[in-house]
Amino acid sequence: MNYSNRILIVLFSLFIFACQNTPPGMAATTPPSHEAWNQLLKAYVSPTGIVNYKGFVKDKAKLDAYLKTISENAPDRKTWSKNEQLAYWINAYNAYTVKLIADNYPVKSIRDLGPALKIPLIKDVWHYKFFKIGGQESSLDEIEHSILRKEFSEPRIHFAINCASVSCPPLLNEAFVASKIDAQLERVAKTFVNDKSRNKISPNAIEISSIFSWFKGDFTNNGSLIDFLNKYSTVKINKTATISHLDYNWNLNE
Repeated sequence: MNYSNRILIVLFSLFIFACQNTPPGMAATTPPSHEAWNQLLKAYVSPTGIVNYKGFVKDKAKLDAYLKTISENAPDRKTWSKNEQLAYWINAYNAYTVKLIADNYPVKSIRDLGPALKIPLIKDVWHYKFFKIGGQESSLDEIEHSILRKEFSEPRIHFAINCASVSCPPLLNEAFVASKIDAQLERVAKTFVNDKSRNKISPNAIEISSIFSWFKGDFTNNGSLIDFLNKYSTVKINKTATISHLDYNWNLNE
């Protein structure tokens, strides 16, 4: 093989790699309605975030119809507002997570689906590309890390996206919408931080969710972790308080 052909192969490989790692999006789309997802959440998620997956299985046609709309109307980053994009991606993450469980129900834990699906070359279930956004195969990991965390610099998303597990922030029983997303994010942040089953907070010692360890950098861009927690905690935490993290319960949130 001559030198020129080798160069062409390398350039083509780099092009393919770049395309595969470009966050999904579309042109000339308008933000879809999230009302169908809102109705499903109202019907099958309790005010405290307990999920009736049997209900979602029964109503899978409605869930699939909503996700078809999501799939075919990916954000146009040039024309959609940031709030429209943020609401879209949070709802997409949560709805596709519910679909993953509904399609494989019953299951004890979402983590059990990694080996159960027997998909080669994936690290875990979050890397499983089981849906398309704008015609591009995608995964929950890509939505969370390549889009939500990378594009929005919004730490409150960690309280909005749900991983179908007991220790996750509760799944909000309403769809996120652009017109009130800031208030919704404030509500889920305050609810999670003050949830005594997920965080044990006192002035001088805190035992907090492992989420605050895994994504510490997201919460400390504008101060310390305690500074962030004090924005939402009803108990004032001293700056010198000891910090430890609770074990994570990965059992299904039903």
